[in-house]
Amino acid sequence: MPGHNCKIEISYFTDVLCIWAYIAQIRMDELQHNFAQQIQLKQHFIPVFGSVALKTEQVWKHQGGLTAYNKHIHELVAKFPHIEVHPDIWLTNTPTTSGNSHLFLKAVQILEQRGELDSADDSSTSLFEQTIWQFRLAFFKQLINISHYSEQATIAETLGLPLGKIEQLINNGEAFAALDEDFQLRDTHRVTGSPSLVFNEGRQLIYGNVGYRVIEANIQELLKQPDNQRSWC
Repeated sequence: MPGHNCKIEISYFTDVLCIWAYIAQIRMDELQHNFAQQIQLKQHFIPVFGSVALKTEQVWKHQGGLTAYNKHIHELVAKFPHIEVHPDIWLTNTPTTSGNSHLFLKAVQILEQRGELDSADDSSTSLFEQTIWQFRLAFFKQLINISHYSEQATIAETLGLPLGKIEQLINNGEAFAALDEDFQLRDTHRVTGSPSLVFNEGRQLIYGNVGYRVIEANIQELLKQPDNQRSWC
């Protein structure tokens, strides 16, 4: 376990097109606000919607296709009033993949890790995290097809991101390599879906629509453990 001067590292795996990750963002914001000095949330991407057509074929083909999925999304959102979705979500401007959005976001993440991004206006949220959120808002609320590079670039320019540097990291393969590392880490921790939180060097995994208090309890338990007591059994 980390010492007093170290933060607990939490790996957070999501797909940018995942409705549950969109719903869960408010919990992640609360988590980082309440444990700002004690945790480090590391963002990773997994391809739940790597092929939207295949996902639709496998899950929704015999349930009414994207029309049924649209209805399902609205039924979910009715239970979570803190988020909004467009009435025609998944029916028009449907993305083909989440993959190239993840690639773009990995390039932004690399720049942040290298200290090449300006500080965000909101000190509690990094510019990289703001970019992820703006991608989700663009799709779910504004019905923008974020699988188009032009739409990704528009969001980046709105946030003042250095588009030339992002393109360079995509073109030279560094963003691809970083995304592949996410996939390898997913396999290492046996992550099966989005959103997933991995704690305690892979010993604990929380997947899906889990309430904030459950996540908080896991963190509090880790904070209470002394350095030499990783497991009591």
